[in-house]
Amino acid sequence: RVVDAVLMYAQRGHGKRSSYYSDYTFGVWTNGPDGERLIPVGKAYFGFTDEELQKIDRFVRRNTVDRFGPVREVIHEAGEGLVFEVAFEGLARSTRHKSGIAMRFPRINRLRWDKLPRDADKLETLQAMVPK
Repeated sequence: RVVDAVLMYAQRGHGKRSSYYSDYTFGVWTNGPDGERLIPVGKAYFGFTDEELQKIDRFVRRNTVDRFGPVREVIHEAGEGLVFEVAFEGLARSTRHKSGIAMRFPRINRLRWDKLPRDADKLETLQAMVPK
């Protein structure tokens, strides 16, 4: 299973990746009181090549809009940001996550430089995939 999600936050990795932003939080669109907004649905640390890691790291450094300790918030608006195709093993309902969904074993399947964030999936799409 795969969904298109938008990179929202990045953090430095550990070990040989400690000098790169390689831990990513990504989200999908949901309807909020002020219209559509992104809501985080998962985190991924692998699934990309070393070359892709360097490109994502460069994107994070050039597009940081805020910082919270070790976490960088990157631009994630309808027309500007980075879309990931995220693969995962399954979904479950969750009361711990704001989105109400927990992803099982998410990983970056592909970088979607060809898509704008507005083209990413919606929370309803993921909710429909959750087993009843």
